[in-house]
Amino acid sequence: VFYSLRTLTLAFLSFLLRRRESNTKMKLTRCGKITLGILIMVIATVIIGLIVYFVTYGKTPFYYHISFKVNNIDYNSEFEKSYSQEYMDINKKTQSLINETFHGSKLRKQYVRSHIVQVSKAKGKVVIHAVLKFISCFKNKAAKFQEMIKNILQQKLNGETGSLHVDSSSFKISDMEMPTAENLLNTCCGQRTITSYGYKITGGMDAKEGEWPWQASLQQNGVHRCGATLISNSWLVTAAHCFIKANDPKEWTVSFGLLLSDPQTQRSVKSIIIHEDYHYPAHDNDIAVVNLSSPVLYTNNIRRACLPEATYTFPPNSDVVITGWGTLATDGTNPNILQKGTVKIIDNNTCNREEVYSGVIKPGMLCAGFLEGRVDACQGDSGGPLVSADHRGTWFLAGIVSWGDKCALPNKPGVYTRVTYYRDWIKSKTGL
Repeated sequence: VFYSLRTLTLAFLSFLLRRRESNTKMKLTRCGKITLGILIMVIATVIIGLIVYFVTYGKTPFYYHISFKVNNIDYNSEFEKSYSQEYMDINKKTQSLINETFHGSKLRKQYVRSHIVQVSKAKGKVVIHAVLKFISCFKNKAAKFQEMIKNILQQKLNGETGSLHVDSSSFKISDMEMPTAENLLNTCCGQRTITSYGYKITGGMDAKEGEWPWQASLQQNGVHRCGATLISNSWLVTAAHCFIKANDPKEWTVSFGLLLSDPQTQRSVKSIIIHEDYHYPAHDNDIAVVNLSSPVLYTNNIRRACLPEATYTFPPNSDVVITGWGTLATDGTNPNILQKGTVKIIDNNTCNREEVYSGVIKPGMLCAGFLEGRVDACQGDSGGPLVSADHRGTWFLAGIVSWGDKCALPNKPGVYTRVTYYRDWIKSKTGL
């Protein structure tokens, strides 16, 4: 379509120009020349508009849910964790198989991506559930398109297929609506579409769209007060001290997106659960969870961070990233665009040295920053995420912005609520 319209446009303009310079030596007034020029511009604009429309909007996305049993893989509970090695391995094998199937078929130009959304159990064996996305110009032939996909998959998913021995009689396919399908395509925790990250919050380093998709803004009566981290469609984790002066859910809303002034999605709050042993002004047990009034759907720019197991370790001196809309300096102004910063984990023994925090750092706290200062969370970043990537690029929530001595001072790194220490508490309140 694109090349046909482009050829038509060029041919038409060439025709008009030849007419203008033809041997008829047609006498045109100045007004006539202007009219002809305007006519050419209008027609060209219409045709270019059609080109843009067909290229951008002429293709319809189609989504499908498929499932099939794998006879040579025994089920175990590790498949329930989307960040486990077992889940990652079977996801990689299945995606490779599906990619290979469609890239070598007549639907290679229509196939976009696939993703495992669940691994269930049937007679002790693994059942794989995946979402597939295609783009096609033939919306009125959806049934025929689905039948083509089914036939291609059934030919491939038949018996021994590489390392997967598929039970072909178990294969099922059904179509899906876009919002549900996109939510499932983006359901994996700790994944993002942008991979770069920078070095400052205090001092300023703008984040990019979708770079930290689990970041949320907690707003009291429409004003940003704290950060929070999305850990499921319905739950966020944040700091207890955010609610010292106001813990009525009706006063709070949550927004998602890069800009405070232009949120992508907003939700009201159903409930706020503050740790039972948090007592201001002490810093112990500075953790709370927030239940949204209605679930958010995952997209490229809204995703959840992974919650680590209680036994997960974040080694001292490893890189971690803080994000938030807090002030760019002590008592400074709040930015509109999300800020990011890379810091280092500092072990508790170092952080408890006399010149640092002189013994007040408890096991449920985690220090991160630099002893020379420079980079730190600041006012308004409270409750926001401190995240760390594992060797596979999956991001885990290591800490929650809690407290510190002003912002980015020497020997005064940021202090965070240690998420692994409170992992069982989070599960007891959210079920996650």
